[in-house]
Amino acid sequence: MAAKDKSTAEAKSGVDKDLIRELAQLLDETGLTEIEIERAGLRVRVGRGGGPGSASPAPPLAAPAPVAVAPADLAKHPGAVTSPMVGTAYRGAAPGAAPFVDLGSKVVVGETLLIIEAMKTMNQIPAPRSGTVTQILIEDGQPVEFGEPLVIIE
Repeated sequence: MAAKDKSTAEAKSGVDKDLIRELAQLLDETGLTEIEIERAGLRVRVGRGGGPGSASPAPPLAAPAPVAVAPADLAKHPGAVTSPMVGTAYRGAAPGAAPFVDLGSKVVVGETLLIIEAMKTMNQIPAPRSGTVTQILIEDGQPVEFGEPLVIIE
């Protein structure tokens, strides 16, 4: 019972759990390892890593090197579907759900290929043309940039 009273007292102390979640989401979207904000004398710092002493190794692990090399060439591919925004790409409608499309999937114009979450809004990315999905260039939950190729449809 004492632990429950303590958490109620913390909630009344001004700690904004939604703000913390929002900052953590921002870390994921931007690739930053730490972010800090101060409002009305309350300072909140959110960081990513495996714990004390592991902050230095975190940045190299967070940047996927193979993906950074290929997108420039693939964005020019005539069947490339590029990201219309910065956000986090999801292949399915919910965590653990089946992906909208897989390699070899036949798609028609307007069919949902994936979802990009930007500023807590889920944006469906439709197929701009009919064809077959020959490449999927993102992983589920991967941050994406504007203009980054996501899928190739031929």
